[in-house]
Amino acid sequence: QVQLVESGGGLVQAGGSLRLSCATSGTFFRINTMGWYRQAPGKQRDLVATISSGGSTDYGDSVKGRFTISRDNAKNILYLQMDSLKPEDTAVYYCNAAVLRYTYSSPQRYWGQGTQVTVSS
Repeated sequence: QVQLVESGGGLVQAGGSLRLSCATSGTFFRINTMGWYRQAPGKQRDLVATISSGGSTDYGDSVKGRFTISRDNAKNILYLQMDSLKPEDTAVYYCNAAVLRYTYSSPQRYWGQGTQVTVSS
C-alpha cells in the first residue's frame, strides 16, 4: 500500500510563512506528478500547485508568486513553501501523488489525510 503523510500545518499571522511537507511511503515503482490541493469550509477542493517528476511546476492563480512547490525525488518528499500568507489561504491542505505501483501499471492517485493551515488577520 502507498501512504502520504502531510505535516507542517498550523496557525500563523497574515504575512507570515509556513512550510508543508508530504512524505510518501510504501512499495511502488515510481511517483509521477505530485501536488497540493486545499479545501476551505463549505468550498470545493482547489488546486494549489503541482510538480512533475522532472520538476515542471504549475500554480493556482491565487498563490502565484507567494507559494513554491518542490520535491526530493530521492526521499519521496513533497514540499510547499508558503510565504506572504493571507487569511484567505486558511484551509485544509492535501497532498496528492500519481503513483505507479509496478513497472507497467497505470498511475493511481493517492491522497494524504490533510493538514490544517489557519492564517489570522
